[in-house]
Amino acid sequence: MALIMSFVSVAISILYTPFLLLILCIIFLASIGKSLGVRRLYVNILLKLFEVNLAIKYGRQHIEVAKKEARSDSSDEEEEPPVPDDKPPSAIIKENGSINGTKMTVIERQEILGPSPELNYKRSSSQERVQNGHRTDQPKGENKVDFHLSHCLDLVKAGMESIIEDQVTSVFEAEELRSWNLLTRTNRQYEFLTWRLTIIWAMGFVVRYFFLLPLRIMIFFIGVWWLIACTACVGTLPDGKTKQRVNYAVSVMCFNFLSRCISSVVTYHDTHNKPKSGICVANHTSPIDALVLMCDNCYSLIGQRHGGFLGLLQRALARASPHIWFERSEVKDRHAVARRLKEHISVADNPPILIFPEGTCINNTSVMQFKKGSFEVGGTIYPVAIKYDPRFGEAFWNSSRYGMLHYLLNMMTSWAIVCDVWYLPAMTRHHHESAPDFANRVKAVIARRGGLVDLQWDGQLKRMKAKKEWRELQQEEISKRLKGE
Repeated sequence: MALIMSFVSVAISILYTPFLLLILCIIFLASIGKSLGVRRLYVNILLKLFEVNLAIKYGRQHIEVAKKEARSDSSDEEEEPPVPDDKPPSAIIKENGSINGTKMTVIERQEILGPSPELNYKRSSSQERVQNGHRTDQPKGENKVDFHLSHCLDLVKAGMESIIEDQVTSVFEAEELRSWNLLTRTNRQYEFLTWRLTIIWAMGFVVRYFFLLPLRIMIFFIGVWWLIACTACVGTLPDGKTKQRVNYAVSVMCFNFLSRCISSVVTYHDTHNKPKSGICVANHTSPIDALVLMCDNCYSLIGQRHGGFLGLLQRALARASPHIWFERSEVKDRHAVARRLKEHISVADNPPILIFPEGTCINNTSVMQFKKGSFEVGGTIYPVAIKYDPRFGEAFWNSSRYGMLHYLLNMMTSWAIVCDVWYLPAMTRHHHESAPDFANRVKAVIARRGGLVDLQWDGQLKRMKAKKEWRELQQEEISKRLKGE
């Protein structure tokens, strides 16, 4: 025991100075918004390691052999189309909304039934047959269509397809990669295919858990307390232009420092569209979406007021910048939320407020329904598209499966978090446009720019059943078909 303690004390004495210099260097670079390029070099090395040396030479060959052996029993199965190796699996999207990764869709849909019949992707041929169907001779004023079973087969077919494979369940599961990235977040157990892969995976495990993880945990705790201390100091300044400029610089510095704890590499595109005020809306994949965006700009946040350590952080942020924190009893009060939002955007000097209208995390492949609340208050909307590269680490948080601590552990033991952020041109609501239509228009722009699938479904289907009104609308639609309306 004494030998172990002496070894630990010697190791600490040797590593103390390098670690201290490293932390000071990170703080200094974050404060001036610069980087030595070490993280990007690290990511480029990983990419070459995965795709050239490991994934192709050792991993992919054995993975493909295993797949061919599994398919040998079913001779009628078609071969998968080739996919370029230089693109992540989520970048290749089918027209019907499915993802062309290793997790292939089972159903090739010709028609997808949406929450309301008028939003269906395609007009069904059977509906056209009903409208052009044979009519019996009826007295004038009556309209009757001969019923044929084929009139409703498209709805039956779409319902069976949704039972086999629906659009909602798949967007709440982590996407599979075409080439293995040496992480064990898969059920396929690639690390045990060959002894070479096992050795390489074990080496990566040592690097991630015994070198990267301790360093990242240290940066995380130092960064959080550094953020609290800095925002508390900014809060002592009198309100005015000086406080706003200092808060902007401090906020960007602190969040840039915190981003080092996950080795984030973010590329910002079209920065001339960066929001200065108003409401900024973005697709939502992970709790770190706010961290990614606040590394490049200062935002006000909106959310429920908490106690404990998170409450301490909220109070520190609120001292430096006008954030909107609601009590638990106010969160579901739409009028209170709208009033606070209007008050915030009415002050031109306030930072833009950051909102994720989906209300839940989606798995980096799709964009689901935007809640209309943030689009009803008026003002300018600044859309932002965020797209993560899953080859280096899975940023999606499946809150139904993992708690926050487990999720943070997965993030800190990933190779890196790499993503692209696109600032899109500002958008305003048209004179005769409803809030839901405006929300869908903004969502479509974000989905198109980020290479995501634009879905009509509410993300809360993750936790609740489909609304009764949606079923009634489909029933009304088939009733109209049978009546020939």
